[in-house]
Amino acid sequence: MADRVALYLQDAHPLADAIEYVKYAELCGFEAVWQAESRLVRDAIVPMAAFAAVTSRIKIGSGVINNWTRNAAVIAATFLTLDDLAQDRIYCGVGAWWDPLAAKVGIERRKNLLAMREVVTVVRRLLNRERVSFDGEFVRMDDVELDVVHGRKEPRNVPIYIGATGPKMMALTGEIADGAVLNYLVSPKYNEMAMAQLEIGARKAGKSIEEVDRPQLVVCSVDNDRAAALDGARKLVTQYLGQQPHIMKASGVSQDLLDEINQVLTWPATEEQILEAMKLVPDDVVQMITASGRPDEVKAKVREYMDAGATCPILYPLGDDVRLMIDTFASGYSN
Repeated sequence: MADRVALYLQDAHPLADAIEYVKYAELCGFEAVWQAESRLVRDAIVPMAAFAAVTSRIKIGSGVINNWTRNAAVIAATFLTLDDLAQDRIYCGVGAWWDPLAAKVGIERRKNLLAMREVVTVVRRLLNRERVSFDGEFVRMDDVELDVVHGRKEPRNVPIYIGATGPKMMALTGEIADGAVLNYLVSPKYNEMAMAQLEIGARKAGKSIEEVDRPQLVVCSVDNDRAAALDGARKLVTQYLGQQPHIMKASGVSQDLLDEINQVLTWPATEEQILEAMKLVPDDVVQMITASGRPDEVKAKVREYMDAGATCPILYPLGDDVRLMIDTFASGYSN
């Protein structure tokens, strides 16, 4: 494959079907699959293990777990275990989560940059098989190591990616992470800010932005019927613009439209509310922040994100024909 391409799976498909899609994506030359854990619906780790068990080449990432609900030592042990299952094929993607979800389950998110720095620092050291003592504000370790008695005792090759959206978290990512999982439902123009901030962080750590991998989530709705493809993406666009303020802020969508949507949606939104709010979202907004349409249109839109600095599209397939999307990108997105 001339271009790097990855698959993104959330909860839109039964897990048994997702496993088959991952196997097919591997057969078609996809580089990686990233499993979401954004809502209280599907844990990332269980599907990742399932994907690892039935594949031999494709890389498998968390896209993304959060840094609040799992202790840093547990994160490290979890990803060491996944690396036991699929050696050198695991990516640890971690993000700062979001409100109101975090608050509703009793998590008070504060000092997000410091919390992320501490978690990434300690997880990396543990996966490097170091004995760690760390006295941070959010992470405290007293002479802790991954206690491998049986199996491989060497440092593990598990790159750490941060799912960053805002400029400060993006700069931190450039400084401390192996890569950034750039968010979806933003326009390619958003990447200008992202690249500038990643460069600032990378320079702070004495490296180049080229040393920071930059895969990007892209909502992808492919159908030979253009109208059906747009309608396939509109529901997800509506949900995220109404319910995830960190993405909403970066989306490039007009504040007037966002205010209208928020007058209709509560959290969690009912199906009726979502259907009503969808009527407010025009085609041009769907096309601005997703890759939706016929196969040639979708490939052209993905190319825009790559031209704006992303290194690999992580394609989130909407609609029933996931294999059509995989087939569309089986030879990359440049032709």
